[in-house]
Amino acid sequence: MVFKKITLIGTSDESFDAAVDEAVDRAEDTLDNVKWVEVGELGVEVASVEGREYQAEVEVAFELA
Repeated sequence: MVFKKITLIGTSDESFDAAVDEAVDRAEDTLDNVKWVEVGELGVEVASVEGREYQAEVEVAFELA
């Protein structure tokens, strides 16, 4: 088996968990054979955004056909 990893950044105005879920949901909607996700860095954007924007950088691994 061969896997490829890509980095996605999910965002949410609710929480870090919701930001991760957003990235995972998007990956599963657009990629085949998603096998695992590794959560990397977490951040909060407070400048130029009304309220807060939670950000989660995730690496998504999927199997190549």
